[in-house]
Amino acid sequence: MDAQGRGRADDVDPADQWVLNPRTGEYELRLPPSAPQSPVPGPRRPAPRTGGASSPADGAASGARRTAAPGREVPPQRRRRSAPEEPAPGRRGRRPAKKSKGKKALLWAGGSTAFVVLVAGVGGYLYLKHLEGNVTTTDVGSAGSSSFKKDEAFNILIIGTDKRTGAGNEGYGDKGSVGHADTTILLHVAEDRSNATALSIPRDLIVDIPDCETTQEDGSTEIVPGEQDVRFNRSLGEDGRDAGCTMRTVAEATGIKPDHFMMADFNAVKTLTTAVDGVDVCVEKAVDDPKSHLKLPAGESKVEGEQALAFVRTRHAFGNEGDLDRIKVQQQFLGSLMRKMASGDTLTSPTKLVKLAEAATKALTVDKPIGNVGTLKDIALELKKVPTKNITFMTVPVIDNPAEPKPVTVVLKPGTAEQVFSTIRNDISFTEVEKKEKAAKKKEAAAVAARLEGEKSDPSEVRVRILNGGAPAGSAQQELNYLQTTAGVTKSENAGNAQAEAAKTTLEYAPDQADQARALAEILGLSGAAMKPGESVTNAQGLPTMTLTLGKDFKGPGVKLDATSVETPDVDKTTADQKLCAS
Repeated sequence: MDAQGRGRADDVDPADQWVLNPRTGEYELRLPPSAPQSPVPGPRRPAPRTGGASSPADGAASGARRTAAPGREVPPQRRRRSAPEEPAPGRRGRRPAKKSKGKKALLWAGGSTAFVVLVAGVGGYLYLKHLEGNVTTTDVGSAGSSSFKKDEAFNILIIGTDKRTGAGNEGYGDKGSVGHADTTILLHVAEDRSNATALSIPRDLIVDIPDCETTQEDGSTEIVPGEQDVRFNRSLGEDGRDAGCTMRTVAEATGIKPDHFMMADFNAVKTLTTAVDGVDVCVEKAVDDPKSHLKLPAGESKVEGEQALAFVRTRHAFGNEGDLDRIKVQQQFLGSLMRKMASGDTLTSPTKLVKLAEAATKALTVDKPIGNVGTLKDIALELKKVPTKNITFMTVPVIDNPAEPKPVTVVLKPGTAEQVFSTIRNDISFTEVEKKEKAAKKKEAAAVAARLEGEKSDPSEVRVRILNGGAPAGSAQQELNYLQTTAGVTKSENAGNAQAEAAKTTLEYAPDQADQARALAEILGLSGAAMKPGESVTNAQGLPTMTLTLGKDFKGPGVKLDATSVETPDVDKTTADQKLCAS
C-alpha cells in the first residue's frame, strides 16, 4: 500500500516499515510523511547525510516544504550536488530513514525450538518493547542463575509441554494434562562460543525429583515434596511443580545446573514453521500415521503448521515406535529449522522476521532474570556466534529399566551417561572446533612462546608437587595417579590444597628447572602463559621441586588443558548442519 492509502495507525503493517539498508546491513524504520511515529522506544536521530551541504535555494528548487505531524515542520529533502538523491526502493517520496538508538535485535522461540530462533533469528532490528510484552515469566528462585553473563558458558533448559492450550490442539497431549515435561533439551553453550551441545532428556527416564520451592501468585512460597524413582516428565506440572522443579531435577540427575529455562506448548512448532514458510524434512519410507494424521511421501517434503507438529510428535511412524526414536526425529527437525532460520530468505525478509518474532514471543515462557529485552538480546547474539556445524544433538545414554519385566521406562546407562555429563560440565566439545586465540595470549605471545622452546627432561626426572587451587575435590590425587602410572612422572607428590583458589592452572619453577617444566608442560598441555618462572620449593627428601597448582580450568586427569576438543564418549550424535532422513 502506498503512503496515500494509509489511514489509521492500526492499518500500518510493521514489516512494511522496516527496510534493509544495503550500506549498513541493518534494518531501518521508514515512514511516510504523514504517518504517526513508531511505537519503538528510544530517541530518534536524523539520517546520515549522503551528499554535500544544502542551502535554502535547494529547498525552493524542490518545491514546498513537507509537513509531518500537525504543528511540526520537516526540512526539505537534501540533494547530492551531482544528482538528486534516490529514495529507497519501494519507499519513493518518503522521509529519510531514521535509526533508533543502539542495536535493537531479538527473535526467540519456545519449547523444543526455542534455541533455534535464538541462534539464527537476530537479523532484524525490531520493536522489542512490544515483543517483550508477549513473553511470560516465572520466578524459579535459586533453581537457576540470578543473571546472564556474556563471558561465561551457560546452560538453558528447553521445555516443551503436553498441555492443551490454543485452538486446534484438542488432539494433542493428554486431555486435562497440567503440562508435563514432554520434550526436554538441555542446551550447553561453550564459554568461547565455538560449540554447543543440545542434550535431549527422555520423558520416560527414571529419576529422583527433589523437594521444590515454588513461588505462588501472591508472592508466597510453597515446598512441593519430591519423589523417588519416577518418570522425568512428572517433574513439571504435577502437584504444582513449575519449571524450577524440572531444573532442579536435571541438576540432580546430571550434575549440570541449568542457568535458565524456556518453555512453550504445541503452538510453538505450528506458528514458527508457518512464519518461515515451512521446514524441509526427509523420510526414508512413506508415512501414513492415523494417530498423528501425518502423511508424507518417501523422500523430501516441506512441512508447516499442523503437519509440522504432527511430524515432531508422531511415535508410530519411525523406528520402534518409542520415545527415543521420536527424539531422533525431533533433533533432525530442529537442525533443518535452524538452517532455514539462517537462510538469506529469512534474514533479509522484514515480513518473515516480524511474523517469526511475534510467533516466538507469544509462545514463550522464561525465568524472570532473562525476561527483559536487553538480556534476551544478549542471549540471542551470543548464540548466533556458534557455528551450526559445531552444534551437537544427542540423547542422554540410557538402557531399558531392568526393574521392569516388560520395560516401558529407561534408566541411565552406567559409565557412558556420566562420561557425557562430565564432558558437558567441563565445557568440552563433542565436535572438532577451531582453537580461538585470546587477546591476552596475543599480547604475551612472544615472551611465553620462548618458555616452551628448548630441551625437555625425561618424565622420570621431573620432580613436582601438586596443589588443588580450585579444581573439584580429589583432583590433586587423581592427577598424581595419572602422572605416576600413565605419564611416567614418578617423582611427584600430592601437597594438598593451595592457600588460595586460582582460576587457571599454573606451574611454578626455578630457572634451572626449565627443562623439567617444558617436559611437564608437554604432558599436561600447558600453555606458555601457565608456566611461571620463579622459585622452587624443597620436598620431603630435601630436593628442589616444582609446584603445579590445579585451577578451576582443570578438566580431569589426562585431559590436556589446551584441548578445545578431546576424545568423547562413544554415543550417537548429529550436528545441526547435517541433512538426514527419518527412518
